[in-house]
Amino acid sequence: MTTPAPDPRLHVSAATWAGRADAARRRLASGELGALPVVVGLVVIAIVFQSVTHHFLQADNLTNISRFIAGPGLIAVGVVFVLILGQIDLSLGSVAGASSAITAVLAVRQGWPEWLAIAAALGTAAALGLLHGLLFARVGVPAFVVTLAGMLAWSGLQEWVLGDGGTVNNRHDGIVAGLDSTFLGDGDIAYAWGLAVLAPALYLLAQLRTARRRSAAGLAARPLTDILLRAGALAVLGLAAAYALNQDRGLPLSLVVLLGAVVATDFVLRRTRYGRQIFAIGGSVEAARRAGVNVARVRVSVFMLSALLAGLGGLFYASQQGSADKQLGSGNVLMMAIAAAVIGGTSLFGGRGNAWSALLGILVIQSITTGLDMVHAAQAIQYMITGAVLLAAVVLDSLTRRTRTGRG
Repeated sequence: MTTPAPDPRLHVSAATWAGRADAARRRLASGELGALPVVVGLVVIAIVFQSVTHHFLQADNLTNISRFIAGPGLIAVGVVFVLILGQIDLSLGSVAGASSAITAVLAVRQGWPEWLAIAAALGTAAALGLLHGLLFARVGVPAFVVTLAGMLAWSGLQEWVLGDGGTVNNRHDGIVAGLDSTFLGDGDIAYAWGLAVLAPALYLLAQLRTARRRSAAGLAARPLTDILLRAGALAVLGLAAAYALNQDRGLPLSLVVLLGAVVATDFVLRRTRYGRQIFAIGGSVEAARRAGVNVARVRVSVFMLSALLAGLGGLFYASQQGSADKQLGSGNVLMMAIAAAVIGGTSLFGGRGNAWSALLGILVIQSITTGLDMVHAAQAIQYMITGAVLLAAVVLDSLTRRTRTGRG
């Protein structure tokens, strides 16, 4: 009895250029575009604004972009988890604002140690997420309604905590004040170069370990040449970024925190049982429940995690503007975080996405915002262009989802 040939869609790309091209063609034909549209978009944005301004790619501007993405990027990472679950959380902007207000009032007005004020604020943010999750998962109130109520309630909490003044300046030379202004080693170039070398090295080791384990289990593994090419591309990108940052002030602490959050949450999503359960629920709640997944517990934990990340993002917003006020977290903060997750490739339909989507998406949005600021475009123009990019991402997501469904 002969063994049937395996489905070619399950093959890892062959170790030849023809095999790689054929694998890429199959992925594109089936709607698996990955990060390709976002990467192409970033290249186009850089070329357009560099040609118009002639200094978009200067080191100081790239450093500022890397600093400004921390706050919205952390909130977007939380949004990714909720979207993969197939839900939405409208309260994250208000949670970010309330967290910054609690930290500022406890540390500045009440005289608490700042680290303790930050811990209390983040604990409060997680508790708010726990409340949302319980009302949604245990009581059965739709997540849209629960988080819409939370958006209004926690915005009110933020104003109540801040009081009549409405603004509390950060403690001078405190932890929050340093989140945005700190550069590792006071601009020591070794930190940026070290990260640029360490990241591809760790990626290479992880991929080699995965390939070895798959081969030992009799599964198809990624060829060594592909692993080396991917690690090499990551090294080139990292070294280029390190060079640009070192031309200015070095490696920003805010960028390190965001990258750390992305790497950690990506590991949780792709390498843990809990992460697989999130994807399973986003793909089909009933199927996940029949497979033995505690759906309610996973849902509650995801809303807690997203609120915690939003609270942390609020501290970076407060650091950037120098204070906590009534406006922090309002306006387009939530919309930008959701847009970043979707533009980066996370599906609005649930069951598909990764933490790197948040980083790529917020890079697109912040690059557009910075470039338009440099050409003195009106804010209305910025909103319209960002909205158009978001719509294009959603349309692309819908088309690729239809393509995958049509191909089974």
